[in-house]
Amino acid sequence: MRRDFEEPVRPRSGQVIGREELLVRARGQLSRGGSLLLHGPPGIGKSTVLRAITAEYAESARTVLRCSATESESHLPFLALVDLLGLVADEVADALPAPQQAALEAALTGRAESSLHQDGLALRLAVLSVLRALAARGPVLLVADDLQWLDAPSAELLAFAARRLGGMPVRMLGAVRTGTEPKEQEHDPYLRAYPPETLALRLPPLSRPQVSELLTAGGYGGLRRSTLRDIHHTSGGNPLFALELGRALAESPTPPRPGEPLPVPTSLRALVLSRLELLSAEARQTLLVASAGARPTQSLLQSAGRPDAEAEIALAASLGLVAAQGPDGHGPDGQEGAVRFAHPLVSAALYAQATPQERRAAHAALSTAASEPIERARHLALATTGTDEQVAERLSEAAALARDRGAPSVAAQLGLLAARHTPAGSRIGADERRLRSAEDALTSGEIDLAREVARDVLERATDPAVRVRAWMVVIDSAGQAMADVEAVFPQALADAGEDPRLLALVRYQLAWRALLVEGAMDKGREEAARAARLAATAGDRSTELLALSFQAQMETLMGHPAAPVTLEKALAEPQDLRVAVDHNGAGATRFRWLIMSDQLTDARVSITRLLGEVRRRGIVESEVHFLRGLAETELRSGHCGRALDLAHESLRLARDTGIGEAAGNMFTSLAEAAGGDVHRALVLAGDAVRRAEDDGDLIYLSRALGALGHAQLVAGDAAGTVRSLRRARELEQRLGISDPARGRWHGDLAEALVLVGEPAEAQDVITATREHAVRLRRASVLAVLDRAEALVKAATGRHEAAAQQLMSAQDRLAQLGYGLEEARAAFALARLRAEQSGRGSYDEAARLFRRCRAMPWLRQLDAVAAAGSAPGSPPAAASPGVSAPAAPESVLPHLDRLASTERQVAALVLEGATNREIAARLFISVKTVEATLTRVYRKLGIRSRVDIVRLAAGQRP
Repeated sequence: MRRDFEEPVRPRSGQVIGREELLVRARGQLSRGGSLLLHGPPGIGKSTVLRAITAEYAESARTVLRCSATESESHLPFLALVDLLGLVADEVADALPAPQQAALEAALTGRAESSLHQDGLALRLAVLSVLRALAARGPVLLVADDLQWLDAPSAELLAFAARRLGGMPVRMLGAVRTGTEPKEQEHDPYLRAYPPETLALRLPPLSRPQVSELLTAGGYGGLRRSTLRDIHHTSGGNPLFALELGRALAESPTPPRPGEPLPVPTSLRALVLSRLELLSAEARQTLLVASAGARPTQSLLQSAGRPDAEAEIALAASLGLVAAQGPDGHGPDGQEGAVRFAHPLVSAALYAQATPQERRAAHAALSTAASEPIERARHLALATTGTDEQVAERLSEAAALARDRGAPSVAAQLGLLAARHTPAGSRIGADERRLRSAEDALTSGEIDLAREVARDVLERATDPAVRVRAWMVVIDSAGQAMADVEAVFPQALADAGEDPRLLALVRYQLAWRALLVEGAMDKGREEAARAARLAATAGDRSTELLALSFQAQMETLMGHPAAPVTLEKALAEPQDLRVAVDHNGAGATRFRWLIMSDQLTDARVSITRLLGEVRRRGIVESEVHFLRGLAETELRSGHCGRALDLAHESLRLARDTGIGEAAGNMFTSLAEAAGGDVHRALVLAGDAVRRAEDDGDLIYLSRALGALGHAQLVAGDAAGTVRSLRRARELEQRLGISDPARGRWHGDLAEALVLVGEPAEAQDVITATREHAVRLRRASVLAVLDRAEALVKAATGRHEAAAQQLMSAQDRLAQLGYGLEEARAAFALARLRAEQSGRGSYDEAARLFRRCRAMPWLRQLDAVAAAGSAPGSPPAAASPGVSAPAAPESVLPHLDRLASTERQVAALVLEGATNREIAARLFISVKTVEATLTRVYRKLGIRSRVDIVRLAAGQRP
């Protein structure tokens, strides 16, 4: 097929969410002149994606033919043909032979009796001739939605023509409904109406973050993460179902409390329960009991008073309400007799449709039939109205059991149910149970639920101990953005009074505040030491251990000589196992000490053990941190592919829970720059810088600047590297961070300074950093500094000394196990030798980079080897367009359409500058920068900073 379609501008519709990868594949197919068939279940977004693709490519076609079939009209012959050709056939009909004209006119007008049987070949040839004639005038785009309702004659005619359009500029886009469960070749019959080699793409369900984005775009944002989780589960990731559930929540006068089912709108109930009337009343009751259960089986239903469950479930399966069992009697999940609904929404709709009395009866039956104590307690609570001390006690016991099993999210919901059933005057009050539930929610990563429950407790509680614990939950839920809860600390101190146990809790949080908000590491250390003394006085070993761990961490970063002694105190017995595996506990502090001391093997063992334990306990926040810690260990060891996978896993979990996303972006940027894509690294690091600035988090800001500077160096932007890392250096000096093993950016800064012609400043950086590295015995840092110093020597003509120093650095890095740093030293040595002799071999460096799976560095090496560049010139960029950010017009002809200020802003975005930095450098306000960027996006047909970088790289946003 000819490829004479022009590539269109591709504006991204705000309604097309979570389909980026699918759209990339679709665009690739269409740009090659191919055709496309989208398929998936109802509501999955086929029509939305089809409209978006059609809008992108319609302008490049001379003729656009459209039809959208409906079930009620599928019996009318030739209706789709009328929609497609009715308005254009007259343009070319005169060129058709008389028999074809007559057959086509009869089919399109219905004025004469016409059928495929009667007109046969004439009508088929007529449709083919029309399409060929239209294609001869220019490209044709044929778009057909809901192919499953296409009338049979039209489908046959399209199939006949499609098989014979080879070599003609005709592209066909279509969408067809297939089942909820993917079935092999289910869409094959519809492909017969499309040209050979048509690409069939199934639309998958949306992920939880994508559902969240969709709801926000639809005007249903601001929901609790636990509610978002419920919407995602109930909708099965189906966009239509998710939006309808979001609308129902927005319209509900009383939103569901945690643990209660979502309101299911009547529209969705009718959609998924249309066949429910074919069941008997008894069978419907059986399905209701199944919908109330967590993991229903046929035997459980029979124990719950449904004797005919097996036959009733089989009938429901035949109607598509329940997933069919396999021939071995096992359900889809492999469990014998398991009952699984065809879609989670079927279960939710059944439950929503029942009356409160029917629901309570179902739970009452399950409370005696379930064998699992947690399930029995939950069903008992949902079957009981009002307060009941016995029910509350059983729920509290079940919550403790769930907590011990590593299911804090379940414990949080059970705790709230326990509080709801707690009578006034109980031995353990309702507020105490709510507070324990909030702490469980924190553990499980449900930050907004924890904050909401804690605030609710604070509105009523008068007990100082309860209030201080509630304030701690509010502070912890703020995460890195401690500046947002400044007003909390005076209130917490007032509630603590002179009680050393309560004061220890508040002082420990004040230590974090000093670090994150004020950037005062000394003050944070002093507050932590004070908290540890208070906790020891009160006999609160848990808080004492946390405070000692924080103190040891600060002393390590400061290069304080007391750090080893403090860490030893934090690791001393007796230990609190929960604190020992916490990401702020002594185990995590010891891991940080190990990795900064170049003990990579011990660090890997330590962090792997911690990660396994927090996963077992369900401590989500610690899991996010420890995944990142393991990724860092793998990156230091030169296992770039493994590090990249772990970094993305940690980032997905951070985004899903809202925990530490800025830090996740920062480290994932480092992993991308080492083993992934340098453009993604730049975007992630830039985002990490902006988030840290917005949160007022100076500690992570210095790390984010280090990641940004490194990404800029790998991208070939030495000037940008110098700007970012000079800023990181100034910030860490102000914060009192003296240990160079913390950020490890010093060698990158020195290398970039050499590249921009500042070898004297590079030597100053090396000398100052080396002093701290020698004192703290940071062997790998010293080796990296030697590698950078060799570049200084080479830049000043001392080539032989530089070569000797590079060989020494490479050997030491290899012995320490720093694979990527070893490869970088080999690369620098190969470039130096190429400069000296006019030729050189990059084989050793290439072998080491391949062993590390360091793809950006391999691309850079290939470019240098091909160009024969000298060590004094900037390293080749991993991709074209990023190597010369100072003159982006040369790589971005798109900027020609921008005004002068707009071009300057876009150029600084390419360098990774934040809005604040751009405002400072151009002497304009931040709001002016934001407004200018909005104009840039509109003029370039893009939506974000990411797209500017992609344009620079020659990619299509």
